[in-house]
Parts: sequence; structure tokens; C-alpha cells
Amino acid sequence: MTSETTTQTEETTNESEKLRELIRSARVVLWDFDGPICRLFARHKAELVAAELVEWLAGRGLHGLLSDRERASLDPHVVLRAVDRRHPGSDLVTELEERLTQEELRAATSALPTAYADPLIRTWTAVGSRLAITTNNSPRVVRSYLDGRGLTGCFAPHIYGRTADLHLLKPDPHCLNRALNAMGAAPGAALMIGDSLSDLDAADRAGVPFLGYARNEEKGKLLREAGAEHVVASLEPVLRGLRGR
Repeated sequence: MTSETTTQTEETTNESEKLRELIRSARVVLWDFDGPICRLFARHKAELVAAELVEWLAGRGLHGLLSDRERASLDPHVVLRAVDRRHPGSDLVTELEERLTQEELRAATSALPTAYADPLIRTWTAVGSRLAITTNNSPRVVRSYLDGRGLTGCFAPHIYGRTADLHLLKPDPHCLNRALNAMGAAPGAALMIGDSLSDLDAADRAGVPFLGYARNEEKGKLLREAGAEHVVASLEPVLRGLRGR
């Protein structure tokens, strides 16, 4: 065995041990929804939803409400938050948010489960950890998806999603803090599983250890460059570590 191979093996062993320790320390697990649990817009594409929201605004003579960059966004949350910044708490924002929720509900019917997420959720529940959802998606959408997978009991009633206060969406730690307070858990005894920079930022601000899930190299690189210490490309080693703890 070469010295390079030995070094790589040692690094892999160290990473595995760090992951096991992260799992062992978690008494409460806070899950982001779209990404770690499923690909919500796997078939009902998010960019099309964003375009439809932009078109809906234009149809009401509100084309100029968004900047060129916001109109070109592939993320419907960018459109929603942009309108909320200019007309916070308005009927317009309420209607736009409901339109997004309906699109998310439609997407939930064809969402693709993330590999190993279902057994990981059930195993974590079986060993006595408590789970919560902390997401920028509508809680109605989360419940719809979880009901369809038979997973609602693993989380209910701790599903914390988008509210009328859109300025409190992640990266604000509001939904994480709601979960921690409701479950009577200290931040250091929890673990956040997320796939975005806003998840990482929210976890940091809440004082919660973070495990990044990155289904491709680009996402993994972004999370690591932003300071994520623990990033996995699959939930399989997390499940393996949990079963062996």
C-alpha cells in the first residue's frame, strides 16, 4: 500500500468517525424537506413554476414590480420574496403565496424520494430520536408528501414551514428555533440536515450542528466553501452509521 493510499484511507476513516459522532450526539434531528427528504420539483419543474408566477404578475400589470434578475430567476421563492419586500403583508403577497403552495402541492404528487431517506427517518425514530421538518416550503405540502409515504407519524406535530411572515424564511433561523422551543431541545443536542446555503446559514445562526446533503459535486463544493464541515453525497453512510451506533 502506497503512502498516498494510506493517507486516503486514514482520511476516510476519520470522516466516518466524525460522521458517527455527529449522529451519536443528535437527540433531535431537524430536516429540510426539498432535497434531503425528496426532490419536490423532480418532474413539476421549479423554473416553470417561477415563470408562471412572473407571468401571473405581468397579467395584472405588475411586470415592473420585479427586476430583470428576479424575472429571470429559476426559483419561485425568489419571486415570492421579492414581491413581499415591496408589498409586505399585502393581499397580493397572500395570493401569490397561495399560488405557489398550489404548485408545490401539485409537485408533491410526483416528487422523487431521496435515496435512503425513508429508512433513515424510520430508523432514527425507532432508536428514540425526535424529528422535525424545518423548511421554506408550505407545511401543507410537507404533510401531503409525508402522508403519501406513511412518514407523518415520524414528525408530527413538528412540521415548521412557510408562514405569512415571509421575511422569516431561511436563512433566518426562525423555523429552527420554533422546532427547538417546541421540543424543549438545546441547539447543541440537535442536528440540521440541509442541502442549501440558506440551511447552513440558518443552522449556524441557531447554533445547531449541520450535516450537508449534496446530490452533486457542485452543491457539495458550495457547502464546503461556505464552511460546512460535514457533507455527504448520499444518506447511505448516515443510515449505516446510525444502525451501527
